[in-house]
Amino acid sequence: MTRIPRTDDVAAPTAAPPSEAVDSAAPPPRLVARDLALGYGDRLIVDGLDLTVPPGVITTVIGPNGCGKSTLLRALARLLRPRRGSVLLDGHAISSMRTRDVARVLGMLPQAPVAPEGLTVADLVARGRHPHQSWLRQWSADDEGEVAVALDRTGITELADRPVDQLSGGQRQRAWISMALAQGTDVLLLDEPTTYLDLAHSVEVLDLVDRLHAELGRTVVMVLHDLNLAIRYSDHLVVMKEGRIVRAGPPAQVITEELLREVFALDAAVIDDPVSDRPLVVPIGTRHVFGTAGGPQTRTRTTSGSTTRSSETR
Repeated sequence: MTRIPRTDDVAAPTAAPPSEAVDSAAPPPRLVARDLALGYGDRLIVDGLDLTVPPGVITTVIGPNGCGKSTLLRALARLLRPRRGSVLLDGHAISSMRTRDVARVLGMLPQAPVAPEGLTVADLVARGRHPHQSWLRQWSADDEGEVAVALDRTGITELADRPVDQLSGGQRQRAWISMALAQGTDVLLLDEPTTYLDLAHSVEVLDLVDRLHAELGRTVVMVLHDLNLAIRYSDHLVVMKEGRIVRAGPPAQVITEELLREVFALDAAVIDDPVSDRPLVVPIGTRHVFGTAGGPQTRTRTTSGSTTRSSETR
């Protein structure tokens, strides 16, 4: 069984966490956040945050509710102005870039987006071409072709004439992702793309994101609540707590039982996923886990690379 690192095996992050360090020989990062302070009204949610998004991989931000995940994503997309600090897109301060220029490089799908009533799938996807329009360049055959390709890649060509509000949850998410593809951006931000979806449709949507990333080489940044889905579909994890990043790196280096307790207040075993050979989080319950019939129940638990057995009576 692959050893799961202890919390102290990975250096604690500072202003420039080792796990966030950029190899000089590696491609430059697409997105960088420096000393971000973010909030709404009088409430400060994120303070002193530094982040480097690796290029060409899927990065997922995880953390307990209210820790600032979606707030961070909004700042990366230039939808929220930082109170302090800066966001760099391809080395340029995103705050000083023209909106149209940002939209040609970076696309953002908010949590549970809603389309206007009666808007068809084809019309929704066509909106992804707006950043490429101007008074000198109107809708063209090239735009029509990009829409057709986006519909085909997401497998919803047959739904082109259907109103978006009549689609199932999974189909609706495919339509929104298709719009983002038509936008033609290299960087895609997804805020909880599996919200309101059951497990089967969640896997369907994340399979699509993973396939598009593999085929097109997009840099993807997601926010997810389901830890095991985040682990399985991500190359790079960013763990947040109380507005700060507490750990970042590959899932196998990030996910430990100690981290789950410290960040999520979750008592869980971390074992090898038999499907993906990545960490698998198994929450430790009480009555239903250990049985209801009297007598001691023996369980096996992997803790930081070692296996222990214990007996408990219920």
